[in-house]
Amino acid sequence: MSTILIIGACGQLGTELTESLRARHGNDKVIATDVSAPKESLLSGPFEHLDAMDGKRLAELIVKYRVGQIYHLAAVLSAKGEADPMFAWNLNMTSLLTVLEIAKERRLERVYWPSSIAVFGPNSPINHTPQNTIMNPNTVYGISKLAGERWCEYYFLKYGVDVRSIRYPGLIGYKAKPGGGTTDYAVDIYYKAKEGKDFNCFLREDTLLPMMYMTDAVDGTIQLMEEQSSKIKIRSSYNLHAMSFAPKDIYEAIKSEVPGFSISYEPDFRQKIADSWPNSIDDSHARADWGWEPKYDLKRMTTEILANLILD
Repeated sequence: MSTILIIGACGQLGTELTESLRARHGNDKVIATDVSAPKESLLSGPFEHLDAMDGKRLAELIVKYRVGQIYHLAAVLSAKGEADPMFAWNLNMTSLLTVLEIAKERRLERVYWPSSIAVFGPNSPINHTPQNTIMNPNTVYGISKLAGERWCEYYFLKYGVDVRSIRYPGLIGYKAKPGGGTTDYAVDIYYKAKEGKDFNCFLREDTLLPMMYMTDAVDGTIQLMEEQSSKIKIRSSYNLHAMSFAPKDIYEAIKSEVPGFSISYEPDFRQKIADSWPNSIDDSHARADWGWEPKYDLKRMTTEILANLILD
């Protein structure tokens, strides 16, 4: 097993992915990196400071730790990206191209890079959105993810870089707070319920969106990365789906366990972003090619989060 390096390990996905990979392969085999200071859980193994756009520093770490695989998770997400589009584009694209170039030059074994349902847009089919369809994203985050998908496939076809990717729906976990996405309400709402506070939602109560529990996302990511190369038929990014729900649905699920919980709705600029995204995703290619199958629905996820969420 070659050494794994994770870029963006302090993020919502990075935190849990680092923990899972270390449990699977050993603490010293997984190098966590981020521009932010690490939380305690990430100090179970090596941690290095890394700006995702610093190719020289990345190359040094690859040599130092004899890295064979990279999970490149660093990105500016949808809502934050709209506040500073040029910075979001620069970070998202420069960092990806830096990783792909290094993977090509050093002949790394594998690269993982996450895409998103943000690649779809207002003209994409909203129900059971196909793997291949009209894609006209209207956020800088979605535009950068669509461009990134094309670069990933290009580096695979042109240079043989074994790059793999998933189009994540909204990801929900409790071990790290979200980082500025349009689906963040579905994480924040559990914190408010646990704190005994009411929740004010920035989306309409009927805004249906694809979602996934973080455990499923981590398991699916590792499953994709550990599958033999011949089974990976899509080198842009795989659709992945687990469940779809609206704010009113998650509220009802929480209220069944926290009876006094209350919600109000005050849609803001993120509503327009959410309205351009699908209601549900067709992930039949992932199921057929490498056996993807989620384990969590809304009820099971809610029960587990409320039982395990510890407030700071």
